[in-house]
Amino acid sequence: MRAVIQRVSEAKVEIDGKVHGEIGIGFVVLLGVEDADTSEDVDWLLRKILALRIFSDEEGKMNADINDVEGKLLVISQFTLHAKTKKGNRPSFIRAASPAHADKLYEEFLAKAEKEIPQRTQRGEFGANMQVSLCNDGPVTIIIDTKNKE
Repeated sequence: MRAVIQRVSEAKVEIDGKVHGEIGIGFVVLLGVEDADTSEDVDWLLRKILALRIFSDEEGKMNADINDVEGKLLVISQFTLHAKTKKGNRPSFIRAASPAHADKLYEEFLAKAEKEIPQRTQRGEFGANMQVSLCNDGPVTIIIDTKNKE
């Protein structure tokens, strides 16, 4: 499972010209699932994201987590995070999960996030053509891969 986490001051996702999800301060999480991913990957990744201390504390240092700032999550499914570009110019998505498996783990991630930070999780729509707008604060962008826990 791969995630691109962007610290934002605001963000929204639109589908067919209508706002589907919108947040103020928090994280936009672009979430990519591969076939080898399991519920254990969901649990590890969510714990890691919620514990990231990348918000400014009262001294201006990146020392606060999402709960400290009462931030929100906007979680967007994005299979293209598993693109392989080694050969040629057209990316291969061979490692991206099948839609059924990816949707299941995406929904599991969202359900667990909503349980951990109730009323503060927004979502895109799995498989939809979405337009995501955000103001990356900092900018701060973190990439996490559950298969490469560094």
